[in-house]
Amino acid sequence: MTPQADESSPSPATADSAAALAAANINPQSGLATDYLNHFNEAIMLLEMIPDMPDCVEDFLNWRPLTYREHFMASGFKAREQAIEAYENAVPEIRAEFDRLTTTMTSILTAVASATKGVHRHETRAALATQAVGWIKPMIMRAGGIINGQGRETDVDYIMNH
Repeated sequence: MTPQADESSPSPATADSAAALAAANINPQSGLATDYLNHFNEAIMLLEMIPDMPDCVEDFLNWRPLTYREHFMASGFKAREQAIEAYENAVPEIRAEFDRLTTTMTSILTAVASATKGVHRHETRAALATQAVGWIKPMIMRAGGIINGQGRETDVDYIMNH
């Protein structure tokens, strides 16, 4: 009689896959990589500079949203194909929550860019930038939590209203 495998322990292939993902800085449980958040952190950094350095507005306006796949295809991330494959195979609920959050961040950033283009007073641009940073930073933190498996619930309404 063959002993039954403990269903809670991963098979060697699964353990090897998890180790490979972890070695590539991809969370094996979520299938997501924090490297994608660098894309949003770049926009935040530019927005944070606007109040003190008005010329940074042009740099922010040149920032373009990228999907997860587009980000990794354009990046120098060594395991980019692995990151894209892991994302595509992520647990649907986790991926959907992550995508909803990153879509919201992208919408805010593009709306702020559009509003900024229509404003010429530095004080107004600085206020827009500051407000956007206040909205996006908690979302980036929450996205990092999703990537690192810290719960599956995101309260975007709370973030937007506080």
